[in-house]
Amino acid sequence: MLFVHARTEAMLTLRNGEQILLTVIIPLALLVALSLMSVIPMPEPRVGSAAARIFALAIISSAFTGQAIALGFDRRYGVLKRLAASALPRWLLIAGRVCGALVVVAIQIALLAVTALILGWKFPLSGLPWMVLLIVLGTLTFGALGVLLGGALRAEIVLALANIIWFVLLMVGGVALSVPVGFVHLLPSAALAQALETAVVHGTAPGVGPVAVLVAWGVVAGALSTRTTRLT
Repeated sequence: MLFVHARTEAMLTLRNGEQILLTVIIPLALLVALSLMSVIPMPEPRVGSAAARIFALAIISSAFTGQAIALGFDRRYGVLKRLAASALPRWLLIAGRVCGALVVVAIQIALLAVTALILGWKFPLSGLPWMVLLIVLGTLTFGALGVLLGGALRAEIVLALANIIWFVLLMVGGVALSVPVGFVHLLPSAALAQALETAVVHGTAPGVGPVAVLVAWGVVAGALSTRTTRLT
């Protein structure tokens, strides 16, 4: 049942033109721009650092922004209510959406990784296991946050907030820019970008701090979303 629900969610996302713009086209464009243009300061090797940050952005785009907006409008049009009438438990509705996002993220990362390799990214294979684990952890964390937002507010508010939060995290949340402000490192966006950079640039295990931040945000958001998600 979970597999079927996750596959359905992934297919719906991949068939949506606006979602493709958010999850594929914009991250690809930013990856090329950050790799080739020196307008924004970036640690060396530049392509590897850019790839790590755009991997994080891709996860945020699909698991958080895309999921929140889709869930908000599904509630508005009664999709969740009809699914609930089919005896699907609430936890399965949430898990199916997050797993569907994981499928989309895997496709995103594959496309971005190929592009980064073409641009000259030297990927240390020793970082591959850590990269995979961080992608899964990041997707689960931001998926839970997306469900928390999309399951509690009106669709129009979710649409506005999800896009605003996406832009804020990109610019001052430790994704595109390294922000030397202490509290920024407590944001899941900065933690994910930092951890991925350690894995895909240096090929080593991420620090305990960023991983703990991601786990904490994911656990809290998951617990809250199972209680606050409304069907309509």
